[in-house]
Amino acid sequence: MANETEMKLADPAALGVFGLSMATLVASSEKLGLTEGTAGLLPWVIFLGAFAQVIACGIEFKRNNIFAATAFGAFGLFWFAVGMTWYFGYGIEQFGFAVLGYLIFSIYMTYAAASINKAFLAIFVTIDMLLGALLFQIFAGGPALLSGIMELSVAVTGFYTSAAVVLKNIAGFEVLPLGKPLLKLRKFEL
Repeated sequence: MANETEMKLADPAALGVFGLSMATLVASSEKLGLTEGTAGLLPWVIFLGAFAQVIACGIEFKRNNIFAATAFGAFGLFWFAVGMTWYFGYGIEQFGFAVLGYLIFSIYMTYAAASINKAFLAIFVTIDMLLGALLFQIFAGGPALLSGIMELSVAVTGFYTSAAVVLKNIAGFEVLPLGKPLLKLRKFEL
């Protein structure tokens, strides 16, 4: 017999995207030359980049949202790995191959995001550009400034999207537009 008072879970997307935004904003400060070193970045990438997104991932799985659960889980774990890489000073070349793997992941998630809305699509497009800039920096000696600008772009699009999700859930309508999906890949709306 089904439970008639089934608990409805709140949308964790705003928390997950906020965590991503804070991690990329703080990480961009080092590449943009505004701060030095990575030790001061660790709390932000671990607690917001990693934990906030992993928490959002767990809730999204309970809500049966495979796209958001996969995105938050994968990028939450990414930030744990980045924090470990910075803390232990692991090799940059290995990190480059991890970035390549995440770029492959992010490209197909970008395609999927096109069926969600334009705000989430913008986040993934900027993530794709950030990962490409990181690959250029790691393997071809490209400027850290370019990666910093791309990280800042991820943060800005993420802050907007997080605010739009919070305000939509409070108001019951889109206060800040999220934009219609560009693709129709699914049968239902989340």
